[in-house]
Order: sequence, then structure tokens, then C-alpha cells
Amino acid sequence: MNDTKQAIKYFICDFFAAMLAWVLFFSYRKIYIEHEWEWYEHLFANKRFYIGSVFIPVCWVVVYYLQGTYHEPYRRSRLIEFVQTFYTSLLGVLILFFVLLLDDNIQSYKNYYKSFGVLFSLQFLLTAIPRFILSSRTNHKIQKRKIGFKTLIIGSNENAWNIFNEIQNLKEGNGNLFTGFIHIDGRNGFSEKLMQKVPHLGELSDLVRVIKERNINEVIIALESSEHNYIQKILNDTIDVDIRIKLIPGVYDILAGSVKFTSVIQAPLIELNREIAPRWQINAKRIFDVLFSLFVLITFSWLYIVLAVIVKLSSKGPVFFSQERLGLHGKPFKIIKYRSMFIDAERHGPALSSKNDPRITPFGLLLRKTRLDEFPQFFNVLIGQMSIVGPRPERKFFADKIVEKAPHYKHLHRVRPGITSWGQVKFGYAENVDEMIQRLKYDLLYAENMSLLVDIKIIIYTVLIVFQGRGK
Repeated sequence: MNDTKQAIKYFICDFFAAMLAWVLFFSYRKIYIEHEWEWYEHLFANKRFYIGSVFIPVCWVVVYYLQGTYHEPYRRSRLIEFVQTFYTSLLGVLILFFVLLLDDNIQSYKNYYKSFGVLFSLQFLLTAIPRFILSSRTNHKIQKRKIGFKTLIIGSNENAWNIFNEIQNLKEGNGNLFTGFIHIDGRNGFSEKLMQKVPHLGELSDLVRVIKERNINEVIIALESSEHNYIQKILNDTIDVDIRIKLIPGVYDILAGSVKFTSVIQAPLIELNREIAPRWQINAKRIFDVLFSLFVLITFSWLYIVLAVIVKLSSKGPVFFSQERLGLHGKPFKIIKYRSMFIDAERHGPALSSKNDPRITPFGLLLRKTRLDEFPQFFNVLIGQMSIVGPRPERKFFADKIVEKAPHYKHLHRVRPGITSWGQVKFGYAENVDEMIQRLKYDLLYAENMSLLVDIKIIIYTVLIVFQGRGK
């Protein structure tokens, strides 16, 4: 299954549905409300027509994106989708009505009601029908087991065997396509029965490797009571992989308050909610990141050139410095910075910078104090590798050392790393692993309270540091 391809189908349908709804509504207004029967002759001179035909559909798809409509498009409930489309259309048309239509010159106020009813009906029906068709086609394929989510069972005893049988024997598929199972320890109980149905892929230490190699989408934890002490380890080990985790109902009391109920036809499971924030907030943050990055890259293009020239003239070596860091879900990416050190600064191995680091160039010291060495990372933000605000990304070498002393560091991988962070604002650059761990508490606090308002506050503090040159 290709989530991106499916999301594009929804996007295209939504965009052209909004465009067609406005064109039809515009025609209705001109003919039946304003009685301009030959309005189409002046179509190309009508600015409101162009605004409605392009700008309004863009606004609609942005709203849908913020709602999370295009996130996980294969996991859509037709009923929830129908209700959501209804309320979104109602609210959106109300806003359009008061912004664009309420000041129209009309003969009777009844025409307002007619206009509202026509626009709402067009917007809702033209959006809901294509969505229903797409969702129904997906649902049909899932029920026929033509498509589904690669599922791994953790466990091999009675609970694992029962949940496998219950799901596998459903008359219609529920989306789980079992790839295999892994066992917890040597007490395999029903392993022989399971191995006749699905492959045995290893033990608990192989979990992350199996998930990545087999492209697993879902994990079902089906442990016995004696194995419940392994659950926290499973959750910690899978922080860096983007999967859904479900548990059998007996485990609910262990994770009370952190899960939401879901239903797998006759096999009720508990789904662990691992999202750091509501989907609309995550999407709003991403839109803000893109717009802010475009603004900086365009507005300060002259500054990029000036800094590049000074870096090149001030010391031998390239203008930019790239280095592999760990990003969202622990995936490596290349971070871009202005070079602030002499070439071959790490010829003796990875090392953190210190207050009087001889490896830093004179101009590099100014870049670091003003944080301008991080300026090129707005490009990393634009392509989705980073965010404006988020925990600073570390190299794997140092991340492993931090995890040895503070295993909860992995929780930061649930958030896109940032150009600036609450930890960096409060603490500055860390000179050793212990200082990294001290800074960690601020980044964890941010991850648990992430919002656009908090981002804006941190950006303001960062701008003050840039202008005052107080960077550590």
C-alpha cells in the first residue's frame, strides 16, 4: 500500500470538488439571484470568480490537511469521515458566507438562505461522494484481504494463538495481514501451532530489526501474565519506529490512561496512542515551519551570501559543513551549517565543542554566539527533516552515550529536531554528555507541551540571543 498515492487521490478529489462547488454556486448566484443570464460573457473579467475558483479550494484542502484527512488514508472510517465532512462543510460554508456573501446586494433576505443552502449542499455532496467511493473501494479490498497492514505478533503462548485465530477466522478481513511472530523467552507453549500458520521471526532482541526488515505496520502484544514485565521494554525499543501498537484487553490496567479502545470486529484490542500532540496541531506546526522557512530563505537571501563570502575568506575550507544527525524516529539525515571550525577539526574522533575550543575559527566564534551558523538549516526544515523549534539533533555516537545514562532520551525522537530548542535557549551548547543530559529535561518538557504558542515564545527568545550575541 502506498499512503502517499492514496492521500494524493483524496487531495485531488477534495480540491476539484471545492472548485466545482464554487463554479456551480457562482453560476447559480448570477442566474437565479442576480438574474444575469449572460454573465459568462464577462467571466474572464470577474475577479471574484478567479478568487473563488482557486483560492477557496486551496483554503478547503488546507483545512482538511489540518484535520488530518490525508494522514493514514487507508485507515478511514466511512461513518466518521461522513460526519466530519458534514460538520467541516457546515462550518466552512458559514465562514465563506459571512466573509464573501453577506454584503451582496439582494432583493430579499430569503436569497441569503437559498444561497447558503445551495453552497453547503454543493460543497458537502461533491466532497462526501468521492470520499465515500474511495473509502468504500479501500474497505472492500481490506475485507477481501487484497490489501492490509503487515502485522507482527509479540508472544507465542495461548494469548498469541487465540488472538491470531480470532482475527484470522473472521469472515471479512479487518486489515491485519500476519507476517509472523516473535517469542519472549524459552516458554513457547503454542509456538509449534503458530509456526504452522505464520513464520517464527526471532525473539524479543530481534524486534526492531524484524520491524524494519519486514516493513511492519502494526504490532499486537499478546503476552501471558508472567510476561507483562516485558511490555515497557517493548514500548521503549519501538519508540524510533513508526508503527501502531495494540494490546489484548488484559493489559489495559498496566497502561490505564495512555490508551484508547479500538475494535477489531470480534477481537477487541487496545490501541496505544503514541502521538505527541493532536494531529491538527502537528500539521499546523508543519505549515508554520514551511511558511516561516520560506520567509527567512527569501527575505535574508542577501545575508546568506554575505555570510558565505566571509566564511570562505576568513579560513581555508568549504563554506558549508554537513554532518549526519538523528532525526524523527531516529532516522539519520544530513544537517547543514556554516563551517565554524578549521578543516580536519575531528581528525582524532568525535568531540563536542568547548568554551575556548581552539578548533573554532575567529569568525566561527561570532557565528556560534549569534547562532548564525545554524542559518542554513532552514533548508532542512523546508524539506521536512527538521522543524523550526524542536530538540537539537545529535550524532549517533553521542546519542548512544546519552541513552546509556538516560534511556528516556529516545522519547525525543518522537518529535522532529529543531534549529532552536527550549533546551538550547535555557542551557546553550553542551560541552559533554553530562551537560547534554542536563539539557535533556528542558527538551522533554517541550516535547510534552508542544504547541505553536510555545514555539513562538522560543523563537522570540532565540531572536534575542541572536541580536545580543549571548549564545553559549
